[in-house]
Amino acid sequence: MIGVSLKGILGRKLRLVLTSLAVVMGVAMVSGTYVLTDTIDSGVRSVYAVAYANADAIVTGKAVFGHAAAPSFPAATLARIEHLPGVASASGSVGGSAQFVNPNGTVVAHGSAPGLGLSINPTGAVRLSPLKLVSGNWPSTPGELAVDANTAHLQHYRLGQRVSVIVNGGSEHRYTVSGIADFGNSASPAGATLAIFDLPTAQKLFGEQGELDQIDVAAKPGVSNTALVSQIRLVLPPHTQARTSAQQTQTEVNNVGSLLSTLRYFLLAFGGIALFVGGFVIANTLSITVAQRTREFATLRTLGASARQVRLEVLLEGFVTGLVASVVGLFVGLGLARGLEALFAATGSTLPPEGLVFATRTVIVSLVVGTVVTVLASLRPALRATRIPPIAAVREGSVLPPSRLARFGPEIALLVCAGAVALICLGAFVSGLATGPRLLLVGVGVLAVFVGVAMAAPTVARPLALVLGWPATRIGGAAGRLARSNATRNPSRTASTAAALMIGLALVTAFAVLGQGLKQSVIGSVKDEFRGDYVLTSVNGFTPTSTASETALRQAGVATVVAGERSGQGRAFGQTLQVAGLDPGLSKLLQLRWKAGTNNAIASLDTDGAIIDNSFATTHHLTVGSPINLETTTGRTVRLHVDAIFTPPEAEDPLGTLSISARSFDALYPHPENVFTLISTPGGVTAANTAALNRTLAPFPNANLQTEQQFINSQEASITNLLNLLYILLALSIIVSLFGIVNTLVLTVFERTRELGMLRAIGMTRRQTRRMIRHEAVITALLGAALGIPVGVGLAALFGRALKNLPFSIPWGTLIVFIIAAILVGLLAAIFPARRASRLNILNALQYE
Repeated sequence: MIGVSLKGILGRKLRLVLTSLAVVMGVAMVSGTYVLTDTIDSGVRSVYAVAYANADAIVTGKAVFGHAAAPSFPAATLARIEHLPGVASASGSVGGSAQFVNPNGTVVAHGSAPGLGLSINPTGAVRLSPLKLVSGNWPSTPGELAVDANTAHLQHYRLGQRVSVIVNGGSEHRYTVSGIADFGNSASPAGATLAIFDLPTAQKLFGEQGELDQIDVAAKPGVSNTALVSQIRLVLPPHTQARTSAQQTQTEVNNVGSLLSTLRYFLLAFGGIALFVGGFVIANTLSITVAQRTREFATLRTLGASARQVRLEVLLEGFVTGLVASVVGLFVGLGLARGLEALFAATGSTLPPEGLVFATRTVIVSLVVGTVVTVLASLRPALRATRIPPIAAVREGSVLPPSRLARFGPEIALLVCAGAVALICLGAFVSGLATGPRLLLVGVGVLAVFVGVAMAAPTVARPLALVLGWPATRIGGAAGRLARSNATRNPSRTASTAAALMIGLALVTAFAVLGQGLKQSVIGSVKDEFRGDYVLTSVNGFTPTSTASETALRQAGVATVVAGERSGQGRAFGQTLQVAGLDPGLSKLLQLRWKAGTNNAIASLDTDGAIIDNSFATTHHLTVGSPINLETTTGRTVRLHVDAIFTPPEAEDPLGTLSISARSFDALYPHPENVFTLISTPGGVTAANTAALNRTLAPFPNANLQTEQQFINSQEASITNLLNLLYILLALSIIVSLFGIVNTLVLTVFERTRELGMLRAIGMTRRQTRRMIRHEAVITALLGAALGIPVGVGLAALFGRALKNLPFSIPWGTLIVFIIAAILVGLLAAIFPARRASRLNILNALQYE
């Protein structure tokens, strides 16, 4: 039977290729994801290994709680460490954000790589630093800096040149390039720009006079790293920690690894969707071929093959198809990762010099997943093949007998759909569940919805195809009428083909509806709350801006009210929360909904007053006057009392969970920065006011001044960009479903060879034949849209209720685009089958069996 299976596969090379493409693309996504994320992980590990390669122990601040930023510590710690018996040398450093500025006022950026500010102490243990001087000298005065070799090359910086730099989003300052440096053996760490200052200058720029962020320590000969760390820990101040260089490297890699894992699972989810859709395509293709090979399987049964052997033959075909497709997909994924590597390089973010990481795990997972999915998809066709009676070998036109459960199909489909919705509701609405189980329930529920709808599709396929095919009968004439008849002739097959497209369209529809609801929520929140004329944010809209820009606007006298909001982390009642610092002027520029208190609460906040949101108050049973002990990221604990309670909007919450006055925030949190600044001007938004504000903000290249409408547009653009990314990733599943339609049409062309020959013989032209196949493909694609779009809308309604009750809004224009896209998918899928059908030799077709 193995020989029979292999001969059957090799005898149908076209079917093998078309079926394999569905698996190839899904496996390529899995393989490419692992290669890309493993490569990034290797790059991160390489950067930190270089950063700590010259030291034996590393001293850093220790986060007070959660993922809060590590605090700096007294610079006097360095002297205590230097006097330890096991220490050969030690060097302290500080760092922060520093960005070079082009002559046109734009910030220098190499793709998404950050701009870093570092310190160097030429009089200290320079050998402990990963920085290596290439030319010139290390900076030694407040007016000098060194630059990384990569930035110097790309920006054509040279020794003695004056360059502009902004530190921590502040105002622009000029420095002289005194030296050019490498980071270890590379020109820069992963494309980041490096502005290197002498230690006293860096401490002043980053607001850390008398403090350090890190101390690198070298051990004396014969002193182990572990013994060195033990000595250091005896002299450390609170909220400070010491690790060996290997431990510090692993810690940094782990910190980045959590984000990398999120990216990996995110991309793998879309690869899984593509494979899930591919499973439908494979199952449908093999079901059709089993039906077409009724006489072949019956002949095998007549010659003595058992039902088990026939079943194994079909499963073996699925196994070989899956294995071949997985091997191809594995290397296609490697090519995909190489393309992404080139994209990283083009944007200035460099990956490790050794190139892509092709791990054994990637090979095993890709081959196993692709093969298992294909074999599982082959189970139902294999079971159908065993129902073929031997007597069918002598009958022409015999068909597979229905299964015993076929008559209960609609009822089973309804039960599956009901169970799927129950799982989704359980994961989305039931409180007390951890994130992992919650996501698992929702994911399994969504997949079960697709399975249930696919099971129910044959019941509604015939009436839907009649309705959807009506335009074809008017536009396509006789060819259109035949196409509609062909689509309704075997509703189970048409529904199975459309099910693959249904999944992709359901998902893009769900994201589109949720995105539309989010946009409306953002727009509504901004219009309801915003009472100013302008909003000041950073250029990218995410990073904070220096409070110096707010001060400059206030001092310039071009605005009537200038009020900023800071943001940081805190802890209260054992819960990590977002803490906001509010300028008093926000009481005039924000209009909030209050459960207890009024807008005046913002202006009247004293040094120990706090405003909290309603959910936090409800959870911890707080009312006006209740005490709260707030712990800050520096380890300081302050006692506050509740002044007011507000009800946050559904989106774009303008405050933190707990808000205090800006004066109190600045006293409790080092290096305060504004998340946004609201501005009111005399006369409102005018060209003169805009010009005056921009002149004041000219020294702050990272400041972005926007009107209310511009701010709304930028928020909408961010949501649209996210949706576009999701659409691109989901396009893979749409492409897989396209090949499913191609598969079905090609196989039905074979199946209807005599029919097509007869139609040609009685006068159907080649053009009419192609038109008939095209109309049939479009009807199938529209059936997928008719099933997928309502399912997507329903899923979005469920998730919208779970996600803070987002407004339910259907983007009709976008859905019309999806329907047009479905028609285009049908037309594309019909190109090859239509040409093949139109080129059939009439005489040969009439003799075909």
